Amino acid sequence: MTETRLRTLTHSLAYSLTLLFMIALAAQNLRYGFYDLFYLAVALGLGAAAGVAYTWVMRRRQLMAPGHTLLLAVMNLLAVLAVFGSSQPDVSHWTLALVLLNLLILPLRTALAMTLALIACVAIWLFMATDPTQAIVTLGGLLLLFGTGVFYSWHYSNMAQSAEDLAITDTQTGAHNARFLDETLQKEISRARATGNPLSVIRLHMDHLDEVNDLHSQDRMALLMREVTQTLFGVIRAGDTLYALGDGDFFLVLPFTPEEGVRVMAERVRRTLGEAEWPVVGRLTVSLGCTAWAASDTTSDHLRDRAGEALQQAQQRGTDRAWFLAGHPNAA
Repeated sequence: MTETRLRTLTHSLAYSLTLLFMIALAAQNLRYGFYDLFYLAVALGLGAAAGVAYTWVMRRRQLMAPGHTLLLAVMNLLAVLAVFGSSQPDVSHWTLALVLLNLLILPLRTALAMTLALIACVAIWLFMATDPTQAIVTLGGLLLLFGTGVFYSWHYSNMAQSAEDLAITDTQTGAHNARFLDETLQKEISRARATGNPLSVIRLHMDHLDEVNDLHSQDRMALLMREVTQTLFGVIRAGDTLYALGDGDFFLVLPFTPEEGVRVMAERVRRTLGEAEWPVVGRLTVSLGCTAWAASDTTSDHLRDRAGEALQQAQQRGTDRAWFLAGHPNAA
């Protein structure tokens, strides 16, 4: 299950349980003639129903759905106004549902700010309108629920971040993987088209890798790959990104880098790797294919294919070489 679907399911369930809770409260207060609480339950129930509808309307964009913040802000404000405007002390217990709803639906920082504001308002009212013992007991319950919800939300966020990191990271080298390359490269192309800033890429291949694989074990090759990756991370600049494509191939995306810059970077990479002393092999060389974004490049495939072509031309001229292949800026 993707994170978007999981969030859609979680949000729908949270709003639905809140809706059922409010329906039960509305029926109970209508039965006993507490009409102010009945109308409050109806209003909060309508908010929960709107949340269910909004969740499903935005189910494909659940990770970027700002309407939840606005909706829950209104529901929290209604609860605060009801707490200060009602003569029934038990109305403060209604905020328990909103504490959980905030922490289940909203991003953690937004949820913390909104929930702490809600608890602070309720705490002020409790100590103003009830005896200290009841205020402390009610506030303690709110804080206990708040702590539990914060722990769940924080734990979920960490798990989601870990899952995202695993999805975009090559486990052997620690660089980004090929699946994440197309997404990032397409974003950089869109930015280059919008701003006119230069963009360059490098396709790198370790020379004679087949012979090295035949001579050494898989574990020792994995060690070599990690060392090469860490060295590349040390060469590239902040803002550049590195991708491991497998079989000794790497891809570098260099935003704000014109043709002259990518030539300099390719030579720096070639010399740094070629002059270092490596575990397993001692010395190694690499071939590099470089290109820069042109107006005709509208998809990531255009840059990837041309960088691959440039790499082939470098290999045709021997090992330990870098080759630049220009695009066609005026092509349709």
